[in-house]
Amino acid sequence: MRTMKIDFFKKEERLCNKRLIDDLYHKGFSFLVYPFRITFYPAQALIYPAQVLISVPKKRFKRAVDRNLLKRRIREAYRLQKSAYLYDFLNRNHKQVVLSLQYISKDIEDYDVIFHKIKSALLKFQEEYAGLYLGENSKNVF
Repeated sequence: MRTMKIDFFKKEERLCNKRLIDDLYHKGFSFLVYPFRITFYPAQALIYPAQVLISVPKKRFKRAVDRNLLKRRIREAYRLQKSAYLYDFLNRNHKQVVLSLQYISKDIEDYDVIFHKIKSALLKFQEEYAGLYLGENSKNVF
């Protein structure tokens, strides 16, 4: 029998704390992997290695159905890739982070595009985080 690893995206992994959100946007670092702007900031005393905030702007997508569709696609792509490209990196370096994934495109992308861009964003996060907080010699990038 084949064993399957089940990845969850629990409430504790979602960023809801207003103080952490404020620190993230005021003190955090950001970079672009189109169609996403990724903002991150180191944190402490989290249950999981990372807490994430996913946002799709109402300014670009007036209809809630479109915003919800994009958020579902982003959450699913993140859920499937977080353990391989984010949690392993953070656990190896004994770090915790709060992370924001903002959708900045004006078009509704297919799930496959979002999936590959989330992967690219998480890999670039490893490079950016290593350069800022771990020093140049400690890059543990896949």
